[in-house]
Amino acid sequence: MAKSSKQWLQRQNRDPFVKQARSSEYRSRAVYKLQEIDQKDRLLCPGQVVVDLGAAPGSWSQYASHQVGPHGRVLAVDLLPLEPIDNVLFIKGDFSEDAIYQRCLGELPGQVADLVISDMAPNLTGIRATDQARSMYLAELVMDFALEVLKQEGSLLVKMFQGQGVDEYSRALRQHFRNVRVRKPVASKDKSREFYILARGYNV
Repeated sequence: MAKSSKQWLQRQNRDPFVKQARSSEYRSRAVYKLQEIDQKDRLLCPGQVVVDLGAAPGSWSQYASHQVGPHGRVLAVDLLPLEPIDNVLFIKGDFSEDAIYQRCLGELPGQVADLVISDMAPNLTGIRATDQARSMYLAELVMDFALEVLKQEGSLLVKMFQGQGVDEYSRALRQHFRNVRVRKPVASKDKSREFYILARGYNV
């Protein structure tokens, strides 16, 4: 085994959130990021319609499905396959492709969603400027989609990476949402540039 792979496995085995996920029903440690934000900001409620972009392996959709209950609905989208989850409709495909984007819109006729959540990230090249540009492109797609599907007073939670374009993105959100805040969950690794922007109070 390569040294880098062995170090990664060692870090995984020491990670308390990985251990917690393994002992629970959740499919990945990422669930604890959403859970912390939800507990702080009370995002998810019974009966809501939620869209989960970049859903695989599915822990955010699992959590959202539990929170919205049988009278709610979760639409999940990812390039990778997703094992079935109760009360979750899954679309397999690249959200950045127009056909998949339009299919998602077709599942949500009119402005019916209460919440759009996105944990999407681009495939990394290791070239920081390139990776940041790809990340911002995905974030802009997510915002455009949210503006089409969210109800009045709806919310958007989107993963971002510190770097060029973030300030402009936040300003654009403030044109459409009453409150725009930054969230850095404890489960986000300290060295990671990732954080989340939470926009609430959409004005259709």
